[in-house]
Amino acid sequence: MDESFVTLIFKNNTLTLLDQRILPTEVSYVDCKTYKEVEFAIRDMIVRGAPAIGAAAAYGVYLAALQCPEEPDFKKACESLSLARPTAVNLGWAINRMLKTYEHNKKQPRKVLLGSLLSEADTIREEDIKTNKQMSRIGARVVPEKATILTHCNTGALATAGWGTALGVIKTAFYDKKDIFVYADETRPRFQGARLTAWELMEAKIPSKLIPDSAAATLIRDGKIDLVILGGDRVAANGDVANKLGTFALSVICKAYGVPFYSVVPISTIDFSIPDGSAIPIEERDAEEVTHVQGVQVAPSGMDVFNPAFDVTPHQNLTGIITEKGIIYPPFKENIERLRRGESM
Repeated sequence: MDESFVTLIFKNNTLTLLDQRILPTEVSYVDCKTYKEVEFAIRDMIVRGAPAIGAAAAYGVYLAALQCPEEPDFKKACESLSLARPTAVNLGWAINRMLKTYEHNKKQPRKVLLGSLLSEADTIREEDIKTNKQMSRIGARVVPEKATILTHCNTGALATAGWGTALGVIKTAFYDKKDIFVYADETRPRFQGARLTAWELMEAKIPSKLIPDSAAATLIRDGKIDLVILGGDRVAANGDVANKLGTFALSVICKAYGVPFYSVVPISTIDFSIPDGSAIPIEERDAEEVTHVQGVQVAPSGMDVFNPAFDVTPHQNLTGIITEKGIIYPPFKENIERLRRGESM
């Protein structure tokens, strides 16, 4: 069963994005006709979620090639795109993949070059949907019958080109008739859980409740949660996972109370080049995201703010990492290396 909405679509040299800044009160779309507009859409979180950012960036590279016929200008545009958000590895992964296509075809006639870039961007989008459904089928195996699941941030179709990662696992388990129940963290300060995950859960008619972030610890302590399933924006070679702020705290509580804790990511989100989570750049966002809620001031004027968008969960706190090639279990470093070499899990 597919969604009743589309997160992103490319047609007539225009990337159309579902505006995630104003959900759930309004369903509206934003058209991006230039790479700068795609860059803004990523930075301002019109589109968000590592896989969706990657797919959007791929089309941004195509638009950059369309706008910038000279190679130096094109490369500068791609560099600008790559800086839109630093933590999600899919952004750089997609841009690098598009750049390889450019290098392979840059001596071809311009029409052929542009066609190859558009084809590659389409392939990245289509592969993401296919990958998400494969991960979901694999991940649903760890969901017990009548499970109560806790999730954090948004990892559904809104965070991807379609279907979703962690929320895709949850949807698959639900459609498999496992009689599940879901608690969704509100996920401050931008409320992706309250605005986006709750909306997707209701769209899919999955039994669920929205909770304040700080209620999760009580539910876990009291034995109300069977497992936690969430996503990831970058995974280091040793299995450390950068994900939405608050993930680390959840992992500590789950470890203390013996609750299984899974991250669901495509292999494209694994950064094999960095040894551990200390090398993952953590985006720090504008103070107003904390001092104001939906434009309403909730903190004193002039108050200093620390607003990291992500934190890093050490691999020791993970039960497993669910990918399209299988579930990675400890020892994570060794098994991730096996995955890098193309060995089966």
